[in-house]
Amino acid sequence: MLEMTQTPASLPPSPQQLQMVWPPERLRLSPPVTLHPDYEVRAYRPGGEDEAGWYRLMELAGFGIWDEERLAPIFARILPNGWFFALHRETGTLAASAMACHEPRPLHPFGGALNWVCGDPAHRGKGLGVSVCAAVTARLLAAGYEDVYLLTDDFRLPAISIYLRLGYQPFLFAADMEERWWAVHVQLGQTKPEIRTQINADKR
Repeated sequence: MLEMTQTPASLPPSPQQLQMVWPPERLRLSPPVTLHPDYEVRAYRPGGEDEAGWYRLMELAGFGIWDEERLAPIFARILPNGWFFALHRETGTLAASAMACHEPRPLHPFGGALNWVCGDPAHRGKGLGVSVCAAVTARLLAAGYEDVYLLTDDFRLPAISIYLRLGYQPFLFAADMEERWWAVHVQLGQTKPEIRTQINADKR
């Protein structure tokens, strides 16, 4: 999930972010939380150390500089025991993170979202993104959400690959979505996935 930014009037508006949804037929099927043996996954612990580690992760992941003030409105929407970290066992270093948030939007009025997935490039290739995203998805499903979704961008191919692997489906809520998703899957070298259109979503 990315923050909205103002676009100068001389430039065309930025395209809407892509959306993916957890299939309603799998609401009782949480993805397993698999884990590399050198790492563990745990929930957030108050005290400040997790926040400091997360600010570092966000900067390393390209999300800019973060602090307590910028985190506060997001923190207020995180479910209890819904902020997950993957830690390197030997050093205790935070290596990846994701959040389960109460995130109502016009297309998801009672939605729960997989938010702010980030990781340390030094720990890439260990499956940690899959681990924290699976933990968040399981938390949202356990909380009873029937509309579990996420936002992403066309260029975030490694993240999209993770979401597809877990079982999320592209959500075609706007006219340009099918073409954009085709382009994504060509870049990923995958066949066309199952998709969920706005019409299908309305029947949930």
